[in-house]
Amino acid sequence: MRNPNADEIISNELADDEIYDLCVQTNFWTWSAQTNVQPIAVSHAKGVYFWDIYGKKYLDFNSMVMCVNIGHEDNRVINAMVKQLHDLPFAGPRMATKPRALLGKALKSILPEPLDHFLYTLGGSDANENAIKLARSYTGKFKILARYRSYHGATYGAVALTGDPRRITWEPSVMMGVVHFLDPYRYRSTFHKHNPTITDEDFAKDYVNHLEEIILYEGPETIAAIMIETITGTNGIIIPPDGYLQGVRELCDRYKIVMICDEVMSGFGRTGEWFAFDHWNIVPDIVTMAKGLTSGYAPLGAIAMRKEIAEAFNEKVYQGGLTYNGHAVSLTAAFSVINVMKEDELVNKAKEKGLFLKKLLQEMFDKHPCVGEVRSIGLFGVLELVKNRETKEPMSPFNQNNAVMMEFRKYCLDHGLYITIHWHKILIIPPLIITEEQLMDGFRIIDQALEITDAQID
Repeated sequence: MRNPNADEIISNELADDEIYDLCVQTNFWTWSAQTNVQPIAVSHAKGVYFWDIYGKKYLDFNSMVMCVNIGHEDNRVINAMVKQLHDLPFAGPRMATKPRALLGKALKSILPEPLDHFLYTLGGSDANENAIKLARSYTGKFKILARYRSYHGATYGAVALTGDPRRITWEPSVMMGVVHFLDPYRYRSTFHKHNPTITDEDFAKDYVNHLEEIILYEGPETIAAIMIETITGTNGIIIPPDGYLQGVRELCDRYKIVMICDEVMSGFGRTGEWFAFDHWNIVPDIVTMAKGLTSGYAPLGAIAMRKEIAEAFNEKVYQGGLTYNGHAVSLTAAFSVINVMKEDELVNKAKEKGLFLKKLLQEMFDKHPCVGEVRSIGLFGVLELVKNRETKEPMSPFNQNNAVMMEFRKYCLDHGLYITIHWHKILIIPPLIITEEQLMDGFRIIDQALEITDAQID
């Protein structure tokens, strides 16, 4: 039966309460039980702040889902996107365009020289999906090794790669062939509970040896790729010790396995280098990226790969049809973001402000007994909350947020600080343009919220 309103022109005028109600009632879907969704009705954003439809101002300590690295509403990027909309809003995946050429040139300028071929997607999940398709087809092997404390996306293959318990709700309907291994998480190391003073060198060796043992049991002749978040993101900003990534690189070389670094969260200056793997002077075979790639101004993911992987498909068809592979406006956004980051020296600023963030995090650790550990690299930080520092019992049960953590989050939101809570971890991921004064503003609110949390532990 035809809808009688089908021909009606829909007005773009909405009252404030209509915005919220229509979103929640008809088309608001997110990774949550849908009856529990309580979105912020956002009106506009600028710099490190955004405002809701009622005029309340929020300091963004989450970069609005870990992506707005250059800050909100930078007119240099917006104007370039508007011009591209007038010039050529869309071109199909078989078309060569100026935005495609420019972005390739820009990416080559910030990536290690061997990573010089690119495949574009719509976001991080499908970048990771296509990375494993490339690795499997290139090697002729099937298995993918990934870490337990990882998040690689929510699509069929990406959620299988994901190691944290979010994937469990989808099993057994996930991609086959993924084997998980442990990540080098010093604070909660399974191997070193009774040897906390082990050197970083030996710690790294133990976890590389653990990975090699799994490779040998699974059979290197069956393993196409090892995929890792270079620095674990939402699962706790887990920073690998010196020697670990070099060890993984050596294992991949020895056993002819493709090394894939997921830089969706840690790329584009977030850690104080263009890419997190730059801190350890290694070159992966494939790198996936999104989020900071366009700073959230348009949907885009990308895969950088070595020439030999790309050339494997010179005569062989790559089965990966993507309508928006190379969307002109998204490519323009990414090219403009890279130029803004260079012009404003944001990578170096992230490194400098990262030292100040480290100081603020340490102050929270020193002052609040509910803080078990703090970690950071660049503007990528975390406070891990515990019920008891001796036992390290997490403040929130595994794989869920409890009332204590929700109260912390509510206090921050009530006082104008937008922040992400992942179980018992508080993630600090602000725009790279943030100032020391703005960081202090946010930490004053965190400090007050932790006072309440302290009162609820033994």
